[in-house]
Amino acid sequence: MSRTRRVRLAYGRHGLEVDLPADRTVVVEPRFADGAADQAAEVRRALRGPVAGPGLRERLIAKGAGPGTTVAISICDGTRAQPRRVMVPAILDEISDLVDLANVVVLVATGTHRGNTHAELLDMLGPEVLSSVQVVNHDARDDAGLAWCGVAGAGVPVWLNRTWVDADVRITTGFVEPHFFAGFSGGPKMIAPGLAGLDTVLVLHDARRIGSPKATWAITEGNPVHDDVRAIARLTGCDFAVDVVMNRDHQIIQAFGGDLLTSHAVACRRARELSMVPVPAPFDVVVTTGSGYPLDQNLYQAVKGMSAGAAVTRPGGRLIVAAECSDGYPDHGSYVDVLTGAASPQALLDQIAARERTVPDQWQVQVQARTCTHASVGVHCAGLGADQLAAAHLDAVPDIAAAVERALHDAGPDARCCVLPEGPQTIAYVRS
Repeated sequence: MSRTRRVRLAYGRHGLEVDLPADRTVVVEPRFADGAADQAAEVRRALRGPVAGPGLRERLIAKGAGPGTTVAISICDGTRAQPRRVMVPAILDEISDLVDLANVVVLVATGTHRGNTHAELLDMLGPEVLSSVQVVNHDARDDAGLAWCGVAGAGVPVWLNRTWVDADVRITTGFVEPHFFAGFSGGPKMIAPGLAGLDTVLVLHDARRIGSPKATWAITEGNPVHDDVRAIARLTGCDFAVDVVMNRDHQIIQAFGGDLLTSHAVACRRARELSMVPVPAPFDVVVTTGSGYPLDQNLYQAVKGMSAGAAVTRPGGRLIVAAECSDGYPDHGSYVDVLTGAASPQALLDQIAARERTVPDQWQVQVQARTCTHASVGVHCAGLGADQLAAAHLDAVPDIAAAVERALHDAGPDARCCVLPEGPQTIAYVRS
């Protein structure tokens, strides 16, 4: 029996350990950096000594902020590991003597995702924040809650959350990590698509933009999605931004504050240094993950891990995704209907390309279907059965180690396996 090595995969809340052939397995992880010794102090440092422009307090004072000043703060929804319990209190502490907290609204930038429940908000923000300021889930489908802002970028009609648009002071908070078609998360994405209306999101995520070779991991300039996201931010404005880069333990490594686009660009450079890892050639077998909780709550989010793994899987290879999917597909949204609306991944791509109008969630299906035409994709999860996975054009992988051994055997004696234990937290790429 060949020697094995134990690899711990980010899976759900507790992780998953698998034993894989030691001599045929390469493990690729993000470069680990220690978290800041004082997480709150690191955020305060970014608020007071930003990358670009004055500090947060100076900006509010310059705007003549007082008790009647309204403030809107954009935060990530519950599918993101953003350290909201550190970031939001730090902002509130910084501004509480300048404005009345009764006039502060924390907006959950859901994009087209479902709103978070009260229990989820309590977990995300803590009881003190929930009791001191108003917290509201953005709803992209609530026309009455949207304001028209004009046209930005390559013809994007811009509808944004009305509370955000009307606020005297607007602050974004984000978590910067590589994103599978927007380049990086955080920054201007906390305005659009985070706080955008459905029509805006559908244009930003249309088949042409998603199909661009530059709509991919770690590319922002020339990426048609991110180019238009930045254009929306320029058109509509933001008073201050604070983003963080974190390690696999969800600790803040560094915080970046100031002018939205400048500070986000610096944060992206730091995230790129930590996450981008070259490999010499594609692999026959790749094991990736949905990055664990909270990102791997459903199959929709697990597509990010698929995309990360596909980047280093040879054409026709085997890709295995470990994602708990405790929330199923999920049941809300249009993802399942679009995903099960054609007989094969290629048929899905053809169907999407032929549509005159973008359907909600088709962008996730487009990336998933493209991955499934590139490689054979299997999923190890607890929240979906084999029949449900088959309906999603995927196969069930009850035993990851056995599936890897079988795939390596089928691929031949020189076949090798790559493991991305952190999934989309590591962006492996083939060195050209």
